[in-house]
Amino acid sequence: MKISCLPVSLFGDIQSGKMSLKAWAESAKKIGYDGIDLSLLMLTSHTQTYIDEVRRNFEEVCLPLIMATTYPDFTHPDPKQRQREADYLMRDIALCDQLGIQYLRVLAGQAHDHVSLEEGATLAVEYLRQTDAAAKKYDVKLLYENHAKPGAWSKVDFSYPLDIFFRVFNALQDTNIRLNFDIGNIVAQGKDPLPVLEKVIDRVETVHISDMSAYGKFEPVEIGTGVCPIEAVLKRLKAYGFDGWLCIEEASGHGLEGISNAWNYVNSLVSQL
Repeated sequence: MKISCLPVSLFGDIQSGKMSLKAWAESAKKIGYDGIDLSLLMLTSHTQTYIDEVRRNFEEVCLPLIMATTYPDFTHPDPKQRQREADYLMRDIALCDQLGIQYLRVLAGQAHDHVSLEEGATLAVEYLRQTDAAAKKYDVKLLYENHAKPGAWSKVDFSYPLDIFFRVFNALQDTNIRLNFDIGNIVAQGKDPLPVLEKVIDRVETVHISDMSAYGKFEPVEIGTGVCPIEAVLKRLKAYGFDGWLCIEEASGHGLEGISNAWNYVNSLVSQL
C-alpha cells in the first residue's frame, strides 16, 4: 500500500497564497509520502497556461498527483443549478486529465430542505451516471465517498446517513464509479467502520484515513490520536488483498507537523502488515 495526503490543515495557507502548491509537494516528499492529493479549490485559475505551470511544478518535484476532491451538488432543488453542477464536474474531470491526476472524488450533493429521500437519491444516481459516462473519455476514475460535509458546503452531505449512502452506492454497481472509503466519517456517526467495510470491500479503490476525537462526534484530530480503528481497517483490507492508495485526510489543524505525524503513524502500521 502507498500513502498520499489531502492536506486539509493547509487549505487556508494554500488558497491564500501563503504556501504554493509546489511547496506543499516538496514538503510531502520530504516527509516521505508516495503521492499527494489536492482539493480543486486549491487551483486559482483554470487557464491552460496556469494548469500547465502547475503540472510542470509537480513534475519537477517528482511526486505523483493521486486524487483530487471536488464537490458536485446533484441534489440541488433547482434543475438549472443541477445542470451547472454537472457542467462544472465535466470541467473538473478535464482538469484532472490535464494534470495527470488518477482519481477524482465525487459526491451526491447537499441535504437540501424540501428535497425528499426518494428525489435526492434519484437525482444523485442520475447525474453520477451521466458524469461517469463522460469521464470514460478521459483517463480519470471517479470515486464516490461515504462523506460528511466539506467547508465548501453549507449543509451536510445528502448521503451522509449510511442508509442513504448505500441506496446511492448500490445503484452505481454497474458503472465504473468505485469507492473512496472514509474511516472517520463513519465513526463520526457513532458507527463501527468494519461492518460497513465488509459490505463494500469489493469496490474499495482508495481509503481516506481520518481520525475523530470520539464516536458520534465530527471533530477531526491528529491521525492516530483519536478513536478510529485505523489499524483494524488496514488489517482487514490487507487480508482481502487490497493494495491500493491510502489517502490520509489530515484535518487536525496542526499544519505540516500534523501531516508529518500522520505519515509516521500510518507508515508504521503499513510496515507491520
